[in-house]
This record gives sequence, C-alpha cells and structure tokens, in this order.
Amino acid sequence: MAHVLIMPRQGNTVESCIIVDWKVKEGDSVAADTAVCDVETDKATFEVPAGENGTVLKLLKEQGDDVPVLEPIAVIGQAGEDWAAALGAGGALRGKAEGPAPAGESAVPAERPAVSGPAPGDGKISPEGRIPLSPRARNLADKAGRPVVVKDGKVRLDSGPDLGGSGPGGRIIERDVAAALQGLAPLSAAARAALGAGGFTAPSEGSGPGGRVITADLVPEGAAPVPAAAISAGVLPEPGEGQIIETSIKGIRKLIADRMYKSLAESAQFTLNSSAPVKRLQDLRARMKTSGEAGSILGGTLGLSKITINDLILFAVSRVLPRFPFMNAHKVGDTLKTFERVHLGVAVDTPRGLMVPVIRNANLLSLARISAEAKRLAGACQGGSAKPEELSGSTFTVTNLGSLGILSFTPVLNAPEVAILGVAGIELKPVAGEEGGISFEPHIGFSLTINHQVVDGAPAARFLKALGEAIGEIDLWLTQ
Repeated sequence: MAHVLIMPRQGNTVESCIIVDWKVKEGDSVAADTAVCDVETDKATFEVPAGENGTVLKLLKEQGDDVPVLEPIAVIGQAGEDWAAALGAGGALRGKAEGPAPAGESAVPAERPAVSGPAPGDGKISPEGRIPLSPRARNLADKAGRPVVVKDGKVRLDSGPDLGGSGPGGRIIERDVAAALQGLAPLSAAARAALGAGGFTAPSEGSGPGGRVITADLVPEGAAPVPAAAISAGVLPEPGEGQIIETSIKGIRKLIADRMYKSLAESAQFTLNSSAPVKRLQDLRARMKTSGEAGSILGGTLGLSKITINDLILFAVSRVLPRFPFMNAHKVGDTLKTFERVHLGVAVDTPRGLMVPVIRNANLLSLARISAEAKRLAGACQGGSAKPEELSGSTFTVTNLGSLGILSFTPVLNAPEVAILGVAGIELKPVAGEEGGISFEPHIGFSLTINHQVVDGAPAARFLKALGEAIGEIDLWLTQ
C-alpha cells in the first residue's frame, strides 16, 4: 500500500504550514529521510522527510499552499501504483473542491499559477476548474518568468496572450508555450511579484539585461507603457501619482498578521507605561564588559563580558514574576492557568518576521545561562534553524525596541499569555535630590500590556513597580 505523507505537526500551537518549495517532483525516487519539501509556519522553516522509500506518485498540494497539519500532501509508493487508492474511496483530495486527476496530472483552481491537469478540449479551463497543461510547458513558462495562470476564465501566460493546446485532447504542451513566448521579454523576479499582485501590465520589451522586464518597466493597467529605450535613457513619465506596487500579504507575514489580529480580537488589551532608574544596571554592565579584558585578574573566567542590558532585564523579569503568579499565566477559554516556572519568550527580529523563542525555566537559570540561551535562540531564529519546541510554550514574553530609540509603545499579547513586557529606550529624567536639588539620571522605559479580562490594572501596576525596583537594585538581586 502506498504511503500517504501528511503535513506534520510543528509544535502544539501550529495549525497549518505553508509549502515554500517542493524539492522533488512526481516520478522521483526517494529514501525515507529524503527532504521532499520545505514548509513554513509563523515561527520557522522546516524540511519534511518522505518517511518511506519509494517513488513520488503524487504531489497533492502546490507551492504556496497553506495546508492544515495532518492533511495529506503527497503519496509515495511503488512505480505504477495507484496513488488515488491510498487516499481512500474515490481518491478525493481533502481540502480541495475538485475530483482526482489522472496520474501525472494535477488540478488547479482559478487565479492560481497553473499546473498540469486533464483537459476537456482546446486548452480552456474545464467546468470543474481544471486546465490542461503538461509539466514541461509549465516549466518553460516559469523559467521565462511568465507562469501560466487562469484569469477571467481563460488560460494564459502571466501578462501574456491566451494559450491554446495543440497536444492530445487540446492539452497545452511545450511548443504552445514557446510560441506564445515569442516576442515577450522575460520578467525579473521583482517584476513578476508586482504583476502577481495585480494592477500592472508588462511591456513586450524591458530595459533590463537582455531586454528583461524589470519593475521600472511596469505600468498601471490601462496606461500607455513607457518605451524601454526611454527608461534606459532616463526619460521618465510625466509627473503624477507615481508607481504604486501592491504586494499580496502571504507566507509568514500573513500568519503573523492573522495571529496579531486574533490576539487583539479575543482579548481586552490594556497597556501601562513606566520607567525605572538604570544607573546601577549600566554601571554593573560596564564592569562585566571589562571583566574579560587582557590583564584582568579573572581573565574573563566568569563569562560575563558578553552580558547585555537586555540579559539583565530578562534576569530581573525571571526573578520578579514568581512573586506575581497571575502574570505568569495563560487564559484558555474560561480557565486561567498559572505556572510555577517561568518560560520566558523573547521577541526576535528576523529577516522572515517576528519570532519568539523560549528560555525554559528561566527563574532557575543564572544570569550567564540566561544570556547564553538568549543568544543561542536568537541566532537559531535568524539562521532559520530554530526547532518547533524552542518556539512554543512561553508563559510571559519580553520584547525590546529600546535599541531603535523607542521611548514607549504598545506590545500585542502573545496569546494565550496574559501579559507582555515592552522594553523601551533609556533617557535622562529629572530626579529630586535629598536637599531639594534636581539631578538628571538615566531611566529605562517599560510598556506592559495585560489582558484586562483576567488581570486588573492595579495588580499589574504593582508588578511593574516591583520590576522597576529590581532594575534599580539589580546588583542586590544578583546576590540572591
């Protein structure tokens, strides 16, 4: 019996994954540990292994599909085996409103890049939403930067002519795409993305290398294109609104957007702002920084020379939170779950978007251990190697925008947590002296967002006050 490969569950909170790239094609031989595709969550990118030795009989999903976990994505078995039988009665593809396609072909919905499928006749989309297209024809169009798409019920090259099929049964084959590409310049990746977002058309000739159409060549739909020679010569269109590029929100950015919207929609979020004296912390950080310099008696053996201000704040949070257990909690439906241990989420800015790795049992770790773990996890997120278990299970989150000059902001809850601490920048504030004078001392800003459904303002303010006191006397807290 053929093996049905399902979308694996990447952590307890992940409900779906996006297929970023297929690494195999139908007909390829694979081993059990062969990576067949890369998938993306709102946290990281992972490889999915085949799971069994055999031949890729069918790819059930397309690149870019957002697939629920545990849903079939491919069928692997012996060459010639009936892949549809492995999926159950009728070979129906779960999650698609379309019937099975013959072996070697697949069905695609309208308004999506097209792949091969059964044809009713002359290269037009069928009543069931499938189009006839050979894999070689698809590959040729993709290579030219003008993929085959379905638009207004017609099969065509992206920003190109309609396609007719000269193959058996009206199937669109390679020579049909080659003929349609004649006279059309290839598109750059950026131009292709802009066209995919809609609202633009591409000229037959571009100003890029070899006549390639770049984003500067694109024009709004309905407007007259600017000749490539004029663009190359620096002659631009008449002054006006200028170019507007619409980009689809998809991939990890869409997952983050949906998660943030859900967080705000399902909780009563309320933010308190305060500040804490940070002079002692800065002095301590300066001493730690020089502890590893040449000539130091300790020679850096304490391992504190790389401790950052943010590490010290994480340490303080991990020690103060157990005294306020209602802050170290999850709201799940009508239940409040409080945690004895602090699993500290740390927001990390990465090229792929915001990620929140977790420092487990932070309240039991030393400052040096917290610092080392924070750096390790941040590096894994930025390098795309973070594991699912490292990106879930936080009980309280800290996000720091202070290095960017932000003085206060409104963090959004990392649901189901009930609180998140925003760390802002350091600024001088006037402080009254004992003899009536005024001095200016550095203070660090804090923005604490709570779920007002389960945490009231006064208790949250007391937590923030206690944290500020701990920051102000951080050297004493390190002795505990």
